[in-house]
Amino acid sequence: MKRSIEKDFSVPFRQRLFFTRNVFKPGNTLLADLVSEIKEGRAVKALFVLDSGVSECHPGLKDQIAEYCKVHEQTLEFKEVLLVPGGERSKNTETYVQEILKGIDQHGICRHSLVIVIGGGAVIDMAGYAAAIAHRGVRLLRIPTTVLSQNDAAVGVKNGLNAFGKKNFVGTFAVPLAIINDSEFLTTLEDRDWIAGMAEAVKVALIRDGEFFNELEALAERLRARDMEAMDRLIFRCAELHMEHIAEGGDPFESGSSRPLDFGHWAAHKLEHMTAYAIRHGEAVAIGMALDVTYSRLKGWLDKESANRILRLLEAMGFDLALPELGTDGERQLLQGITEFREHLGGKLTITLLKGIGIKEDVHEMDEDRILQAIRELRFKVTPHNT
Repeated sequence: MKRSIEKDFSVPFRQRLFFTRNVFKPGNTLLADLVSEIKEGRAVKALFVLDSGVSECHPGLKDQIAEYCKVHEQTLEFKEVLLVPGGERSKNTETYVQEILKGIDQHGICRHSLVIVIGGGAVIDMAGYAAAIAHRGVRLLRIPTTVLSQNDAAVGVKNGLNAFGKKNFVGTFAVPLAIINDSEFLTTLEDRDWIAGMAEAVKVALIRDGEFFNELEALAERLRARDMEAMDRLIFRCAELHMEHIAEGGDPFESGSSRPLDFGHWAAHKLEHMTAYAIRHGEAVAIGMALDVTYSRLKGWLDKESANRILRLLEAMGFDLALPELGTDGERQLLQGITEFREHLGGKLTITLLKGIGIKEDVHEMDEDRILQAIRELRFKVTPHNT
């Protein structure tokens, strides 16, 4: 005799992204107001995790955070600001996860407390993972500080670490309490980071919104010149499209095999590892998109004019689309990225490619000869807009 008990249930989630400037100025009540929503009697204990690169660019930030909590002490109980290195270094080992877990333990941070992470996408990924596994989930509030994290990395519901030579091999899905984009942090970015973050906006425009792509073309010169108004527009629309996909796409925790937001990423993730993360994630995504755009053209799916427009926009924004030196067996190593991408999805290969600007197409197999042809075009700078 077989017996079973089955119950269907659902849990509502709410994803919220706020835009402000100078979030830690005492008179800016946005953060305190958000924390007040989860306050149950006493002030909410808050452990801060701060990207060391952000701290160096904003030398008074640690004191500002402590002062902000003092001014709003009825809401926020300040515990500590933990400094961690920025960039992929923070998520290449479990070292800094363990530091955060130790801080959570020492300060009695619980599920009714808060971890507030301030930094670039890698630091937010890593700190989010630590918060997600402590007590089976401590509330997290994200304050991203780069273009890429404000328009993409911090907008999603993923956390992770790199392991076994693979990007984001270890990780969790966890919806943050909120995301706060503070445009003041963008003013101190290096040009390289300003440019790198724009790749994700091009990506989401290509797969979801052709009109947004047209707007990016019109704004390209201003964006390259660090026009803040143009960048605010890019970040807002990119984040809006990203959140629409998460909330309305039907698969927020990626149980299926389709990953349209990872357009250009099968190669990007592999390139990051192959270069020991010497190239930024956004730089790798730009090259990965150029590779898939070229592949789509070679397969006859994307017309030459559209392919040219995409590559021209990326270059106008400041991206170098030539592949880095891959070594004697580099091409085959790069192709291994397809296998690793399939494993990351759960065994079935699904790659998002283009049929037009704003028109995506999921495919389940790739023509290796055509990929190699696309690799060689980029590697030797024989891009289609030069032919």
